[in-house]
Amino acid sequence: MELAYIPSPSRGVLYLGPVPLRGYAFCIIIGVFVAVWLGNKRWVARGGRPGTVADIAVWAVPFGLVGGRLYHVITDYELYFSPGRDWVDAFKVWEGGLGIWGAIALGALGAWIGARRMGVALPAYADAVAPGIAFAQAIGRWGNWFNQELYGHETHLPWALHITSSEGGRVPGYYHPTFLYESLWCVGVGLLVIWADRRFKLGHGRTFALYVATYCAGRAWIEYMRVDDAHHILGVRLNVWTAVVVFLLAVTYLVLSARSRPGREAVVERGDGPAEDEAGAADGEAKAEDGDGDGAKVDVTKGEKAEKAEKAEPEDSPAKTDTDPEPAAEAAGVKDTAESGKKG
Repeated sequence: MELAYIPSPSRGVLYLGPVPLRGYAFCIIIGVFVAVWLGNKRWVARGGRPGTVADIAVWAVPFGLVGGRLYHVITDYELYFSPGRDWVDAFKVWEGGLGIWGAIALGALGAWIGARRMGVALPAYADAVAPGIAFAQAIGRWGNWFNQELYGHETHLPWALHITSSEGGRVPGYYHPTFLYESLWCVGVGLLVIWADRRFKLGHGRTFALYVATYCAGRAWIEYMRVDDAHHILGVRLNVWTAVVVFLLAVTYLVLSARSRPGREAVVERGDGPAEDEAGAADGEAKAEDGDGDGAKVDVTKGEKAEKAEKAEPEDSPAKTDTDPEPAAEAAGVKDTAESGKKG
């Protein structure tokens, strides 16, 4: 008998009259709120307008939910479309859950649509919400605890997860709580991303790429511990391969982006927001110091010269106009006659 272990809840759903309140759904909803709240704080700190993150999330979250469910159903299609199965169960999100790979992929498509409508660059938005997504995943994994799923091999460690339900082919016993391992890993990923973003001033989607790479690094070994049914390729679980491929893509983007677009975006959102005001003020100051300031000096100098020329012209003109050419010619003629007389 185990002296210490993590107990599983006796049930994962409560009923408020006829309305079911599922623990899995609560965890997902709380995670979404945390991601939007933190993303909004980071977006405003970067110069964006409050509310933009939530407006784009209206597109990203539904797309993410659909994508996550699609990935799960496609990769475990035999649970829903094989003989003796009911395909309607594919719509029961609380049974089997969501696949994070599909959620991020289709959620990114929804975010792209929302960002275009808001006039926001998707990489800047992704950087703002990246750590919040990691924390949302950490919270969402506790939904698997309510459902008594996502556990690993049997163990006698003090933090073993006690599975009590035999539904879905489960065997009651004590197992590695891989849902907890992933939850803690996601918390670490979120904290790492926040630190790295502040330390290295990441931009142009590199913060999001760092989140993806670090999450995949942990997901690979955690996935390898799981014992639930899954498709295998060359003896390795499909999600492990997915984690490896996505990790390599994220690292490649980090390297190439750092070379082609170093630094961070100066303006993350155009419009009447503080970002544009600050950028406009900074641009105005730069012009005043570098270009426009010198131009102003040149224009003033030219104006002063023109003004002096206008003032000088009336003084010189009378001298020129008062000089009569005829007396000058007569004087010259007298002088020539006198010289001729001397010579003669």
